[in-house]
Amino acid sequence: MTDTAPDPQLAAFRRSIDNIDAAIVHMLAERFRITQAVGAYKAANALPPSDPGREQAQIERLRKLAEESDLDPEFGEKFIRFVIDEVIRHHEKARQG
Repeated sequence: MTDTAPDPQLAAFRRSIDNIDAAIVHMLAERFRITQAVGAYKAANALPPSDPGREQAQIERLRKLAEESDLDPEFGEKFIRFVIDEVIRHHEKARQG
């Protein structure tokens, strides 16, 4: 096989990866739609934009899920911390009007 010939196995792997990436994007979009509603609710009810206890519980829960799924728990924590930070930013923005 030459370097320019398509590798059918590699192409199949890449199609699967592309499908998974699309699902991740759609799931994140749905998650952020819901958290934006939470942010609007918090703003309307004078609730703080962050909930450190809930955030820590989520981090611990997702680290455990990562471990159970053979995913590096450090990666899982970094990912969810990024998501949480973005959600808090949205909530602060909603609070400012």
